[in-house]
Order: sequence, then C-alpha cells, then structure tokens
Amino acid sequence: MKPILEGSSVGISKVETTEALNKALELAWQYDEIALVEQWIEGSEYTVAILNGKPLPVIQIKINQGFYDYESKYLSNDTQYLCPCGLSNTDEKELQKIAMQAFTAMGAKTWGRVDFILDRDNTPYLLEINTVPGMTSHSLMPMAAQAQGISFDALVLAILNNE
Repeated sequence: MKPILEGSSVGISKVETTEALNKALELAWQYDEIALVEQWIEGSEYTVAILNGKPLPVIQIKINQGFYDYESKYLSNDTQYLCPCGLSNTDEKELQKIAMQAFTAMGAKTWGRVDFILDRDNTPYLLEINTVPGMTSHSLMPMAAQAQGISFDALVLAILNNE
C-alpha cells in the first residue's frame, strides 16, 4: 500500500493481515488522498539508471530485513548496493532492455531510473519509472554513473546538456 504521489518509500506499508489494512490506508492517506494497492512480490530488487538514451549498469539492492523502505534508503548502514549486480550478462541486458522500453513508452527523456523486483523464478516485475531520481551521494543514479566511469560532475553536465 502506498500513496501515489510520494517518493523515497514515504507512506508505504507491507500489509500482511486484514487487520493491518486500515492502518496502512491511514498512513498512505496522510500523504495523498489516493492510495495504490499492489501485490507483494517476493524477490530481489534491482534498478536501471538511464542517461541520454542508454542504460547504465544494473544495481542490485540488498537489505537485511523487511523491504527497501525509507529507513533502508536513508538511515540504515546495512543496505548494500551491488554493482556488478550479480545477474548473468544475459539477464542484466534483458533488464536494461525492459527498462529502456518502459522509459521510452512513458515518453521519458534524458535521465531517470527504472526499478524492478525479480521473483524467485527470475521473472522481472517493473515497480516504477522514476523521472527525477535522487542525486545525492547515496543516490542510485550517481552510483550507476560511477560504475560506468562517469563522475558526478560529468553526470550533472550530461543531464543539463542532454548529451
């Protein structure tokens, strides 16, 4: 359960019982009057950053417990970001291909990030297309760019100059 207009996993709840449903709705509604209900997909989380029409290296996100929530993103020192991501070359290229197709289909341009869960059978589920991903020292876009050999300054200039 999540509000539709928030980022950074603010207002998200994993609902495991019917009793938890109302509490999750109340939390989501604190941030927006519309809440999105999605099926929970057990698996590993990956992200594909896109810069000027090209996918950057895939990053796997590993957390110790729960899901990749606000605390895991910004407060925990235990969250791991793996690049190389641990997928086979074929699976990584397939994820990048799907990310590019989704990004393009949405009319997104220049830069962004596409997030996935791969279930236990390695089937990819697209979670979201982030058209304004974070650009802090802990953000995934700069991490992917760095893995591609693109410095933070060069990344910012590439975005601004659309090149």
